[in-house]
Amino acid sequence: MSELILYAVVFLLLIGHCLLAGKMYREVHEDSNLSLSEKNDWKLKALIFPAYFYSKYKTSKKIP
Repeated sequence: MSELILYAVVFLLLIGHCLLAGKMYREVHEDSNLSLSEKNDWKLKALIFPAYFYSKYKTSKKIP
């Protein structure tokens, strides 16, 4: 039973990771102020730690 709970938690973490990475992909893709290489850089970062780099992206976007 504990193995099933562990798998459920891992599954939820994986789904959350994918959804947040997808959200960041969408926002980066729609940002016309970034160059192609900058967009690719942010998208690659989203694959690693999407929550951390999404917050970094949001704070860097506010700075003109």
